[in-house]
Amino acid sequence: MIQRKPTRQIHVGPVAIGGGAPIAVQSMTNTLTGDVEATVAQIRSLEQAGCEIIRVAVPDLEAAEAIAAIRAQIAIPLIADIHFDSRLAVAAVEHGAQGIRINPGNLGGPDKLARVVDAAKMHGVPIRVGVNSGSIEKDLLKQYGYPTPERPDALIESALGNVRLLEKLHFFDVKISIKSSDTLTTIAGYRQLARATDYPLHLGVTEAGGLIAGTVKSSVALGILLSEGIGDTFRISLTRDPVEEIRVAYELLRSLRIRERGPELISCPTCGRTRIDLFTLAEQVERRLQTMQSNLKVAVMGCVVNGPGEAREADIGIAGGNGIGIVFKKGEIYKKVAEADLLPVFLEELDKLEAERKSGA
Repeated sequence: MIQRKPTRQIHVGPVAIGGGAPIAVQSMTNTLTGDVEATVAQIRSLEQAGCEIIRVAVPDLEAAEAIAAIRAQIAIPLIADIHFDSRLAVAAVEHGAQGIRINPGNLGGPDKLARVVDAAKMHGVPIRVGVNSGSIEKDLLKQYGYPTPERPDALIESALGNVRLLEKLHFFDVKISIKSSDTLTTIAGYRQLARATDYPLHLGVTEAGGLIAGTVKSSVALGILLSEGIGDTFRISLTRDPVEEIRVAYELLRSLRIRERGPELISCPTCGRTRIDLFTLAEQVERRLQTMQSNLKVAVMGCVVNGPGEAREADIGIAGGNGIGIVFKKGEIYKKVAEADLLPVFLEELDKLEAERKSGA
C-alpha cells in the first residue's frame, strides 16, 4: 500500500489539498477565457469527466473580469494562471478566482507582490508557486546549471526562494509545482523538493506532447512519484482536448490503486478473428463510461467465441462476430443481437446496470 508523504493542508474552494486528502485531478482550459460561453462549456465537459479543479489563463483584464461569470456557471473550483502582471492577479482574485498560480519573483518587485498577497489574504485564496525549467533565475542557473536528472537543484532553489518571498509576507497558504519537459528531471526534482518542504505539491510534466507521447511521459513520471507517496494534485498535460487529460489521469490513479472513479474498461487488442470495427466500438463505450460513477468492470471484446471467457471477470461486456454480436454478463451470454444493434442495445443494458448499482439493487 502506498504511504503518502505528510504535507500541510490547504483548500482551493471546497477541495482539500494535502494533509491526507484525496489526490485531486486538475486540468486547464484551452479556450479564450474572455469567451465565457466557450469556457463554461469546456469546463462542464471536464466536470462530467471528473475534473476536480480547473485552471484558466488570465492574459488580460477581460479574462480576469470574466472569472465572475464563469464561476457562476460551474461547480468546481477555479484557479487563475497569471504571468508577470500583478494587476491581473489582484483583479482575478477580486472577480472570484479561488486560487492563483504565479511565480512571485516575476511580478515586478516586492510592492507588487505584497498587493497580490494582500488580495489573496483578504479573499482566502491560496497561491500556487509555479516554476519551470524555462523560468529559473539567471543567478541560479549560473550557480547550479540547467536542471538535469543528476542535478535538478536550480528548480528546487527557485521554487523555495519564491516561497520564501511569500513567507516574508506571512503568507503560508501555498502549494508548489516545479515543471520540466524531461521525465527524469521531473522525477528527480520532485523527489528532492519533497524532502525539502512539507508544502503540498502539484505534479506535472510540462509540454509533454500529444496523446501518445504525453500520456507515456506523464504516466512514467507521475506514476513513479505517486507510487512513492509524492504529490497532492496533478495534471496530465496533453496537446489534445483537455477531457482526454482527465481520462488518462483517472486511469493512472486506478492502475496504482490510489483512486477509482467510474467503470473500468477491459478491451482486447484485436487479432485475425475480429470481424467488427472494435476500435470505434471500444472508443464509443469508453466515452459513455466517462459519464458514469459506479465501480463496474466493462469488457469490449472482438470475438464471440472466446470473448466472454477471456473477460469472465467483467460485470457486463460485448463481443462482436460476423454480422452478430452478444452481450454477456460474468462470462455468460445474456443476449444475441444483430451487429448493427449491438452498441445501442449494450448501452441500454449498461445504463440499467448503472441504475441498479446506484439504487443498491
